[in-house]
Amino acid sequence: MPVQERYKTKYPGVFYIEGVFPATGKPEKIYYIRYRKGGKAIEEKAGRQYQDDMTPAKAANMRAEKIKGHEPTNQEKRTARGAKDNRWTFQRLWEEYKRQKPNLKGIGPDENRYKNYLETPFGNNEPKDLVPLDVDRIRLRMLKTKSPQTVKLTLSLLRRIANFGVKKGLSAPLGFKIEMPEVYNEKTEDLTPDQLSKLLEAIEKDEHPQAGNLMLMALYTGMRRGEMFKLKWQDINFDTGFISLRDPKGGPDQKISINDPTEKLLRSIPKERSPYVFPGRNGKQRVDINHQLSKIKTDAGLPKDFRALHGLRHVYASMLASSGQVDMYTLQKLLTHKSPVMTQRYAHLRDDALKRAAGLAGDLITATIEKKKEGEEVRQKVVNLDGGRK
Repeated sequence: MPVQERYKTKYPGVFYIEGVFPATGKPEKIYYIRYRKGGKAIEEKAGRQYQDDMTPAKAANMRAEKIKGHEPTNQEKRTARGAKDNRWTFQRLWEEYKRQKPNLKGIGPDENRYKNYLETPFGNNEPKDLVPLDVDRIRLRMLKTKSPQTVKLTLSLLRRIANFGVKKGLSAPLGFKIEMPEVYNEKTEDLTPDQLSKLLEAIEKDEHPQAGNLMLMALYTGMRRGEMFKLKWQDINFDTGFISLRDPKGGPDQKISINDPTEKLLRSIPKERSPYVFPGRNGKQRVDINHQLSKIKTDAGLPKDFRALHGLRHVYASMLASSGQVDMYTLQKLLTHKSPVMTQRYAHLRDDALKRAAGLAGDLITATIEKKKEGEEVRQKVVNLDGGRK
């Protein structure tokens, strides 16, 4: 199990760690039990608070049944299932994937995609059994009623499960590359100068201690929502002028520079009894702030579909790109994009800036030529005037 803080319950041998309920993103207790069987110490998961309707009392009863030998251990159950069917089908791989990644972000939507689109056609098959036609049929059938993005996410899940089996040495890989549908729904949000001005006014008037600061942080740094929620004071180094981003969107740790507005903002935030800069309940990592952000959006009169934090990340990137002073490689590093492809959505803004710069250069040259012509005409008039006087 992951190294996390454990919390005791009033029942012996029953404790829990804090996780996130996949369907809602809200905090959820994950219960575990400890006991001995055949002289061997066993520690295993009993169930999740909401997903499995687990309680400390139920976990204690489960523990008692296992100590008496009335109920097999989790490992014994897995061994029994494996003896019954040694094939690592997509269904079995999916169950193992979820078991090893209980707190993975997006597991709830993935569960729905698997049950709705993948379980029936592929659940009893091993990855090596599939042929391109099997996947083509699903892809074409889904595209009749679903968006290309939904189809792409579903097929990506199928590929991810197959790759998980290969990585863990459980199954052979797919014998072909899955063809993904083209998706043209990249949304680059932006605000007009008037909208940005009204937003800053609404932030200044808002009384919530964190909502406005989070919006300003996104605007000043382009940080992602999750990166700000995970940000700790130990990650901020005013001496070197850098912020360390831990595990940004599943990638390696990154560093971003602290600009003047960001430093001023961070120094204005009082340090509470929490390691987090923007702590949630009881000083723990924040998991949500949508309600407070929506209030500021409404007060500022922003469009309903403008995403408060992610949208301001786009505004940050758009302003830099349209300035013409930041190249795409630098912008990619500032946004901590893994691939330059993700940064290309802002390329047209930089192109516009370059066009404006080129146009300005043309205007300056034209003005210089015109000024020179005017000077020549004046000089010629003076010469003609002098010649007439003679």
